[in-house]
Amino acid sequence: MKKDKKFDGIQLTIGSKYRIQSLESREKPLITNGTFKGYVMMGNSGEGICMELDKSHKELAGKIRVIPTHMIISLDIISAAEFKDKESEDSTSRYMF
Repeated sequence: MKKDKKFDGIQLTIGSKYRIQSLESREKPLITNGTFKGYVMMGNSGEGICMELDKSHKELAGKIRVIPTHMIISLDIISAAEFKDKESEDSTSRYMF
């Protein structure tokens, strides 16, 4: 298989729409549909990703769900927003959320 473009990897970008399956129970995963808002530190347990829930979540639409990264089973990219380097805009800000 010939590749014409160099693969630079995939980066989660703020404003992108994702569908995430994460661990909820042994019987079924938790499905999260929404817009990626950034990362957050969760005490000593590690990092989580913040998702603004879309209308498929009914009464929870617009709320923020934090998913610990070690609980993610799969992540589908529905639409990708362009990467914006926040540090170059504001060098005093190191946190995305």
